[in-house]
Amino acid sequence: MSNSSDYFSYTPASKLPIIAAALFAVFIGVLTWQTIRFKAPKWVYILVGTALAEAVGFIIRAAIVNEASLGLFVTMTLFLLLPPNALALFNYRVIGEVVRRSRVPTTRFWLKPKFITWFFFGSDVFSFLVQSSGGGMMAMESMRDKGKHIALFGLAVQLVFFACFMAVTIVVKRNPQYRVECGPKDRDGVAAKKKLMGVIISTTALLYVRSIYRVAEFADGYGGKIYSCEWAFYVFDSLAILLCFVIYSVWFVGHHFPSRTMEDTYLMHST
Repeated sequence: MSNSSDYFSYTPASKLPIIAAALFAVFIGVLTWQTIRFKAPKWVYILVGTALAEAVGFIIRAAIVNEASLGLFVTMTLFLLLPPNALALFNYRVIGEVVRRSRVPTTRFWLKPKFITWFFFGSDVFSFLVQSSGGGMMAMESMRDKGKHIALFGLAVQLVFFACFMAVTIVVKRNPQYRVECGPKDRDGVAAKKKLMGVIISTTALLYVRSIYRVAEFADGYGGKIYSCEWAFYVFDSLAILLCFVIYSVWFVGHHFPSRTMEDTYLMHST
């Protein structure tokens, strides 16, 4: 008999994690194909790796339904808690690349490519480490309260940096000097930029919703009303992340960042 309820404080659904794993597996294939087809930069594989991590997390969740263990539960928690940080990192890299390739002179340090890339990258790594520490500790009853507060701190930090990043993104979006390379179906650079910014803003908003849910879940505590509502996890966490992948796949942004040779040609003809 499964002892999964000892870890979840409820009996988890058996079919939903299998469906979720299958859906994320689809995006592994789609995004890999798009990245190869459009010769996108290697950092676009962040999306593929994140989808893989989500799929693995749900496969472990499906296994726990039948036979749970502390090791599996901790591993599942980390695989489903941490991967969205990589999506945030992907968004940071996209805006950093737009700023870098546009080569717009500025005295504002927060609009410099290196600051955007490394500052938000650093915040993402810090949040990742804090959340992973708290998530691991929460699986152990003796350290559950301490782990909850650590994970909450990591999520709160992430929310603050999400807000800062969104502000930077809006500034870049409104400034016509920041340009985006046209994709296969874009009418012009303006349309390309509008599409790309829509992708980044909408996915960041979804990640924000997911983080707010996680904050509420951890604040409510292990076994609380929010934690015990499995549907809330699938709606505000899994579905939010899944919608991000839908957006990334339908409005693929990898072809907006051509190789160095293509980029230099574009800049030469645009000056």
